[in-house]
Amino acid sequence: MVKYETIANEIRKRILKGTYPIESLIPDQISLAKEFGVSRMTMKKALDILAMEGLIYRQRGSGTYVMKTALLNRQDALVNEYEGLTSQLTEHAVTSKVIEFNVEFPSEEIMEHLMLKKNQPVYNLIRLRIVDGKPYVLEHTYMPTDLAVGLTEEILEKSIYQYIHEELNLYFGGAFRKIHADKSSKYDQEYLDCKSDDPVLEVEQVVYLKDGRPFEYSRSRHRYDTRSYTISDINKSN
Repeated sequence: MVKYETIANEIRKRILKGTYPIESLIPDQISLAKEFGVSRMTMKKALDILAMEGLIYRQRGSGTYVMKTALLNRQDALVNEYEGLTSQLTEHAVTSKVIEFNVEFPSEEIMEHLMLKKNQPVYNLIRLRIVDGKPYVLEHTYMPTDLAVGLTEEILEKSIYQYIHEELNLYFGGAFRKIHADKSSKYDQEYLDCKSDDPVLEVEQVVYLKDGRPFEYSRSRHRYDTRSYTISDINKSN
């Protein structure tokens, strides 16, 4: 993880834990840069991330403040957030149940999404993510085996993204995401405890590495009453 992301994670934790209370003025950019031993530019990038997430805002001539709504809906996800559930829900117990874990050659659809040839194998993964002991999201994921090297069922039961970042030293550059409603499937009813007439929220995404290569194609299924997505449009020049 690059330095400004590490700093953003630390300041985010301070906000969520109340070290920096709601509507309070946080330390100025120079003081924070000195504390973390980085340049003001690096510090600005870290604060930009938090502004985009709707956690802080800048008031010209006054300083940077914690947003009044910073602690609301923290189980919601930002539309531009793609670092994984364990990273998003740091204050909750996140576990995984592996339903399927196979290696296979990609279909035409997966070849197109991941820019692969038919002889390049992929992992085909289905996991139920459980938050605080309750079913939260059903994930169906494809990853090229030559990028996500060494995946095991033990890793799948924890955090795939943590393994990817810390062990494989791979980092994401962006994602393309589509969100739509759907009717519950038999899988949803079995694993998410949905009723046959319950709607579900499906998030379809392709995640890219910083070099532009597609790393993951996934479809995540959420119960209508457990997940929502927010859009943040913060003017970073304020």
